[in-house]
Amino acid sequence: MLQIVQFLATFCTSIFAGAAIYITVAEHPARMLGDTRSALTQWAPSYKRATLMQAPLALVGLVTSVAAWWLGAGAWWLVAGLLIGAVVPFTLIAVMPTNRKLLATDRDAASAETRILLDRWGKLHAIRSVLSLLATALLLWQLCAT
Repeated sequence: MLQIVQFLATFCTSIFAGAAIYITVAEHPARMLGDTRSALTQWAPSYKRATLMQAPLALVGLVTSVAAWWLGAGAWWLVAGLLIGAVVPFTLIAVMPTNRKLLATDRDAASAETRILLDRWGKLHAIRSVLSLLATALLLWQLCAT
């Protein structure tokens, strides 16, 4: 059982980190090269689709990392679980206000404020990338140590 939850924790956390890093280093910077209206038009459906993938991955990564710790895998599994799990409240508290503003139906898609919000979103998302990368590194380190 322990090996199964360790595998699931590492798999889900790693997939989350890979997707988050891709968004941070490739997708969002590329969309920001164009005009603001186009960037927002691309951001909205991308954000909605990514949420369907990333939220479950973060939650499964959290639950399985904590389960591995509970089953005796060591405290670093708990730390990694808390790191990947931290992306959920961070998203709800820090990122969602920006998301709501960007998704507002009365938003001027070409405005300077929209551009600032998109830039802010990219910086906030980068924090989620770092949290998930740290969690992944801890989990891989622990797998190699056993």
